[in-house]
Amino acid sequence: MNITQIVLILGFLLSLIGFWGLLTRRDLFRMIISFSLLDTGVHMIMIGIGYIKGGTAPIFDEALAVGEAVGKVVDPVPSALVLTAIVIGLAVTALMLSYAVRVYTSRKSLSIDAVKELKW
Repeated sequence: MNITQIVLILGFLLSLIGFWGLLTRRDLFRMIISFSLLDTGVHMIMIGIGYIKGGTAPIFDEALAVGEAVGKVVDPVPSALVLTAIVIGLAVTALMLSYAVRVYTSRKSLSIDAVKELKW
């Protein structure tokens, strides 16, 4: 088992744990943690898909010809997308935490059942 398979398996496990936590927990703080686990799992999956063992940066020079680049160059797009997703995930997590603090100060509870205005 190589490192790519390990990263993909761990990413899928983290995603499943996070998704399970989102569906089964009623506490806002635990739901935020579950969302972060799901987010991290998706990042690991994207990095695992874009990784090539022994790959190099996509810089073409005398050491790397254009014809050899298909099997030797690591795709930079998944890495760039993951960096962007990490920043967006951090901002979303901060917003969720600030919402949880506001709910706690007004309701004195972090249970999602305490917020009756959001129910249909």
